[in-house]
Order: sequence, then structure tokens, then C-alpha cells
Amino acid sequence: MTKLKFVAGALLAATLVVPTTTAVATSAKGGGVTAWTPAAGSSGRIAVKDGSDDGDPAKAEYRRKASPGTKRTLWNKGGPRTTAYSGSGSRIISFQACDVNDWDRDDCSGWKTP
Repeated sequence: MTKLKFVAGALLAATLVVPTTTAVATSAKGGGVTAWTPAAGSSGRIAVKDGSDDGDPAKAEYRRKASPGTKRTLWNKGGPRTTAYSGSGSRIISFQACDVNDWDRDDCSGWKTP
């Protein structure tokens, strides 16, 4: 019985010490648009959801670890309540969500770091 308690205690201690690989998503909201990363289980993907019904597209602007000087754009032109996902690549290092306004400034969240 003592050996069983020791093994159970060791297993419990190991689960508390070993970090998990599940990443927590960081999100940003600009106007009615939400962007988040990691998306679809990958730190190299970003998603953008259009939550507004204004007829204008949504976008996420982002930078990757492999090319931090290049600003990329993920467009979502699918309409309200749709989500677009980027392709895979190196880890997303910064991003912002923008609700596009055709004849006015875009409503952007400001840059976030995951």
C-alpha cells in the first residue's frame, strides 16, 4: 500500500510540474471584428471573424517570426458571422483586428502580442 501511495504521489507531482502544450489564444477586437491566434490549433495561423453587418469586409493585419518586417493581411470578405483562417507559417508575433470602413478610417484594435 505504501508503494502504491508513493507511485500515486509521484504521478501527481509530475503532472503539476510538466507544462502542457495547449496554447491559450490571444484575441483583439476592432469595431465588430475579432482576430485571434493561435487559430486552428497552430501558433502559425491567425483567424478573423466579421461580427458586424455593415457590408464592409474585415481584416487581420499580422507579422510572422520568420519575416517580422513584413506586414501581412488576412481578409474576410465572406460577410457577417463568417471566419477566415490564414495558411500555416512561422509563429504569429503581432497582430491587430480591423473593421474596414470604405469611406472612413478603419476601426482597428491596436497591435497585440500573443
